[in-house]
Amino acid sequence: MLISQKIHESNKLGASSDEVSQICSTPDRSPINSDGLYSIYLTQDDIKLASDNDDKSIYLWDIKPEQQKANQDRHLDNIRSICTCLLIIIKLLLLIIIILSMFEIGQNGHYKPILSISLSLEVSTLESDSPDNSTYSQIDKRQKIAKKLDGHSDQILSVCFSPDGTTLASGSGDNSIRLWDVQTGQQKAKLDGHSDWVWSVSFSPDGTTLASGSMDKSIRLWDVETGLEKAKLDGHSDWVLSVSFSPDGTTLASGSIDQSIRLWDIRTGQQKAKLDGHSDSVHSVCFSPDGTTLASGGGEPNFVGGDCSIRLWDVETGQLKAKLDGHTSKARSLCFSPDGTKLASGSGDKSIRFWDVYTGKQISQIDGHQQAVLSISYSPDGTTLASGSADHSIRLWDVKTGQQKDELEGHSKNVDTVCFSPDGNTLASGSVDKSIRLWNVDLGN
Repeated sequence: MLISQKIHESNKLGASSDEVSQICSTPDRSPINSDGLYSIYLTQDDIKLASDNDDKSIYLWDIKPEQQKANQDRHLDNIRSICTCLLIIIKLLLLIIIILSMFEIGQNGHYKPILSISLSLEVSTLESDSPDNSTYSQIDKRQKIAKKLDGHSDQILSVCFSPDGTTLASGSGDNSIRLWDVQTGQQKAKLDGHSDWVWSVSFSPDGTTLASGSMDKSIRLWDVETGLEKAKLDGHSDWVLSVSFSPDGTTLASGSIDQSIRLWDIRTGQQKAKLDGHSDSVHSVCFSPDGTTLASGGGEPNFVGGDCSIRLWDVETGQLKAKLDGHTSKARSLCFSPDGTKLASGSGDKSIRFWDVYTGKQISQIDGHQQAVLSISYSPDGTTLASGSADHSIRLWDVKTGQQKDELEGHSKNVDTVCFSPDGNTLASGSVDKSIRLWNVDLGN
């Protein structure tokens, strides 16, 4: 609103020619309007307006507040325009980042250029295809980043990290073994030699040798650097379902459908011992961290009945130390705790059980899966156990409380194998759906 002041004496205005300018008047000094307004003056500083009326009065108007308001309005309009431009620039930068991320996947995930890229809005999946017949996917599901490694043409039966965590080995029903770069998800090598399913793979402690057990009844040792076969160990009369290196890397244990466990000298490739005791297939073998004890799990191949016991063997003497009974279906997977005091077992009876290695007594039991537990793996710090199941899920369990910490969903069929990375930050899983997934399990949260 204009502020006015009525001045009855013209000398109070100080209206000299250098202070005011006449901006509106009539030549004959007749009124401008019906209210008797004769003329209008504006001071040179543009902040006051003066007018004289027929009542011989001069009115002085302060117009600065209106000018300030106009200036503020113009200032706000400028700010709005700048914010709009900044928003457009930010959106363009985000689009550039997404495009560059796609290009990086093409460089690290394939041997050849990317031909197509597809984005799934349902599971926030970015996939890329290449002429090398492999597919690399990066998935963000429930804020867990997973690399999905496709390349095998049949189910994944076993996965194992190298001791330094940089390489993942996988055995499959397509008779092949593949080595993957964990960081990029790129296939490093394909090892061919087995004539039937590769049930189990295991790295030597120094990471230079990979052992594999197959339905072709053989065990093979591979040079990890060259991908060439170093040795073929024959002795089992039926499928070899599990292989495991001793902590010192000198001995390899194997379990078979022929109901036997065999210990092999890695240096010579000769059989050192044969451990008999199971009356059904031996599905899993595992060395204790100190290498003095070997655990083995048995059971009828079709999950029902039979010898479902777990046995603990003295590695040096080959003698049976303990027989652990409790499971009502085959003990498909075994894993020692990092400190060697406990043994975990996953079974076709849908349960996970924890055993005291020294007493042979069951400590606790976890029931949570809806179908058979096919694979288990301890985290390196011993606080978490991962399990893969025929119910298509992966679950993470708090070892101390037995409570479920998390569930990882993504596989569409049985999860046959799970394995923690040496640093405990990544969990690898393999499934009947022919895929391998690397999960960022982030156990700190």
